[in-house]
Amino acid sequence: MIWQTISKLPFWQKVVAGFLLGVLVGVIFGEKATLVAPLGDLFIYAIKMLVAPLVFCAIVTSVTAMSGDGVNLKRLSFKTIGMFMLTGLLASFIGLAVGSAIDMGGNMQLATTTVRDRDIPGFAQVLLNMIPQNPFASLANGAVLQIIVFAALIGIAINMSGEKGTPLKNVINSGAEVMFQLTRLVLKLTPIGVFGLMASVIGEYGIATLEHLAWFIVAIYIGVALHILLVYGGMIKFVARLPLMQFFRKALPAQIVAFTTSSSYGTLPVTTRCSLNMGVSERYSAFVLPLGATMNMDGCGGIYPAVASIFIAQIYGIPLELSDYIMILVTATVASVGTAGVPGSAMVMLTVTLSAVGLPLEGIGFIAAIDRVIDMARTCTNITGDMMTSVVVGKSEGEFDETQFYADTTDAPAHANAS
Repeated sequence: MIWQTISKLPFWQKVVAGFLLGVLVGVIFGEKATLVAPLGDLFIYAIKMLVAPLVFCAIVTSVTAMSGDGVNLKRLSFKTIGMFMLTGLLASFIGLAVGSAIDMGGNMQLATTTVRDRDIPGFAQVLLNMIPQNPFASLANGAVLQIIVFAALIGIAINMSGEKGTPLKNVINSGAEVMFQLTRLVLKLTPIGVFGLMASVIGEYGIATLEHLAWFIVAIYIGVALHILLVYGGMIKFVARLPLMQFFRKALPAQIVAFTTSSSYGTLPVTTRCSLNMGVSERYSAFVLPLGATMNMDGCGGIYPAVASIFIAQIYGIPLELSDYIMILVTATVASVGTAGVPGSAMVMLTVTLSAVGLPLEGIGFIAAIDRVIDMARTCTNITGDMMTSVVVGKSEGEFDETQFYADTTDAPAHANAS
């Protein structure tokens, strides 16, 4: 009866339950609670198993999705993807700035068995290291940045090959779907993994470790607020040359739904309605918003992994060099576009970033239980970016009705025509 009741709980509640139970076991049993640490290790190993094939398939499918018939579609695709990449890069910058400005870790020093390579390569070597000399070795060794570069080149080559590249494209698309399904299966282990990790951490270091999570949440929300106001607001104000208050007023219904549901896909009908109400044409809204729900994840792929990487480095007492910050910036930006369609994408993206920088993946379990609180802000950021892109790019391509944007109505028109 108890197991049936637990199985019916929403996933995030199961994760919180695992977190609380882990804390309770750690407090009660002290250092003896470290005996359940293998449960957390099992979860971390399973996550590591996903990274290389998942990133490869997701990046290739993302690049090949940009192909299409007609110059206008290609131009719209590149403009849209370009906007996603630009805002993702700025989101990573903001995440790094906020994470560096706030002492989230304090004097907390967790132990880790992870050994980082402290050799700092020069700039030229960094560029050379991005190109895999042996792609199969890169996949086997989990060299994330090399995998991303190789996958992007494969995607470009498939697009250039036309019909001859279609069979390989279909195979990789099928592979991506299989990896997405495997990710769903692995993520079901999250409550168990969080329980094992938290029980061992609390048992070894005490209850005071939880105080630092509050600072982590504060840092995420500050980063999200700055990104929405400065980046998205700046694009609307200075690029599209439209009033900010009107944009945010018409975007508010979708933002509220996104914040409460924590689902970009679940918010898509409301996001579409708000976009049409802003004056974006139906045909461009139908293109950019589903694409954005899959690929445009500034909250998940830019701000979150940047802040989380710094937080995990702080709590494990690992100093970060300039090359580490650059690596966080690159992987958080590129991986956000490539892996955002994966269920549990934020955790996957954080794994990619931590692996690239050499930070301990055990830190994921420490912050997984508060993921729901953070996910609300992340999703609100993501869908706001989708609507901003629809307006800015749509206006530049004649897919925008400015009269409708200024219209004092909360209902989307029956047909939103291009101006």
